Amino acid sequence: MSEYGFVRASSEVLDARNALADQVIQALRRAGLPAFHERETATAERAGAVVHVEPDAETASASVSVEWRCDPGVIQTSVDSLSLGHPDAPIVRYPGVIGLHMQNALIKILLSAGIIATQDNDTMNPEGVLVFGLMTDLPAALRPTFVPPGRGTDG
Repeated sequence: MSEYGFVRASSEVLDARNALADQVIQALRRAGLPAFHERETATAERAGAVVHVEPDAETASASVSVEWRCDPGVIQTSVDSLSLGHPDAPIVRYPGVIGLHMQNALIKILLSAGIIATQDNDTMNPEGVLVFGLMTDLPAALRPTFVPPGRGTDG
């Protein structure tokens, strides 16, 4: 059981989820972005792509997700501004705006690496990226076959 009373995924399922998370991190790092597991120590002080693995046995969506985290100083300044009663200050929106801009970049990087990723459809977390697996996991009939112009073999 998890701390909230949900049944935890088996170690075999968690191993598969963590392996997918490792591939996500590797793809993002190959693109030059800082990326790390949420479970790593001192992650609150790190900026970059935060990869989360859902530990629960049942999930309503993807079992691996990615969020962009701004510099911790920017986040703290945003929180401080809210605490001081300045919800309309530009710094308050900044982490979310950057997260939304980075969302598309993260998705495109992951897709180009053969990882199935899409936007999170969660109003509480609109900048999240959901990761469902590898394109090679799809049956051949469902794999994308589009080849961008200029990248084909004939020409």
